[in-house]
Amino acid sequence: MNVVLPKYSVIIPVYNRPQEVRELLESLSVQQRKEFETIIVEDGSTIRCEDICKEFSGKMETVYLYKENGGPASARNFGAQWARGEWLLFFDSDCIIPDNYFQSVGEELAGKECQLFGGADRSHPSFTTLQKAIDYSMTSIITTGGIRGNKKSADKFYPRTFNMGIKKRVFEEIGGFSNMRFGEDVDFSYKVKEGGYDSRFFPNAWVYHKRRNTFRTFFKQVFNSGIARIHLSKRHPGTLKLVHLLPSAFVLGCIFLIIISALWSWWCMTPLALLCGIIFTDAIARKGEMKTAFAAIAASFTQLWGYGSGLLIGWWNICILGKSNYAAFVKNFYR
Repeated sequence: MNVVLPKYSVIIPVYNRPQEVRELLESLSVQQRKEFETIIVEDGSTIRCEDICKEFSGKMETVYLYKENGGPASARNFGAQWARGEWLLFFDSDCIIPDNYFQSVGEELAGKECQLFGGADRSHPSFTTLQKAIDYSMTSIITTGGIRGNKKSADKFYPRTFNMGIKKRVFEEIGGFSNMRFGEDVDFSYKVKEGGYDSRFFPNAWVYHKRRNTFRTFFKQVFNSGIARIHLSKRHPGTLKLVHLLPSAFVLGCIFLIIISALWSWWCMTPLALLCGIIFTDAIARKGEMKTAFAAIAASFTQLWGYGSGLLIGWWNICILGKSNYAAFVKNFYR
């Protein structure tokens, strides 16, 4: 008897978020193309989602795995060991997948072969104002240079694990994800490209990304990303680009403006007021909601301050003080 193997193995690490898993599995169960298996890796959760996975076992091929907590990188590596597909696809547990996702991926692969691909993330109309605002700040060319998935990008596109696909043989050849605390997905993309493999951006293979953050947790997330950028520049010389330094320039510029405003005139804060106006106008054009546009200003400043200050503090601790394993806000891998 011939066993038909799935073309894709979808691997999703999860930690204490069963409701997110339900919504993600629901979106996968109604895909137009069903040539995939779904592997849920419970990474040491105290609130498990095994029963939810069983609910979907009759609708699609679903595998539930449990391991001790070690972070999303080790969970993805663990899931890959069980994968049977030609391609490994990685999503975050807080994603919802449009029903034509695999159709779009198939069309892209049929048009031009590659070994690694990724797509963008978007917000759904049902998302909260804060979720939409954070989505804006993380995807706008004003705040991030569009490097997370935008045709108009200030740097090359490197797939991230909220929406990434790689051939399984290539995954195994490069040794999977490194044991990095933060920034492991960017490190992974760098390793693939340094190995001489082709990487592509699939514009129509996007996902809805909830990002269940508060401003506080969002700041911690991007602060850690700023520190990770310094670690990445050490592991992959030459990858630190101008676009990565702009948030730090923003932080230093803000400090300078605040000082001269206090010493001279509050009119010196005009550049920041103009930036708020630009963000508001752009957010209105993209999101179509005034309250989201106002929240986008706060989210954008949080993103720029968090990443920029994280990069500066990371540079000081890693490059100047020589703390090779420096990290911050390390209580939990998933927060």
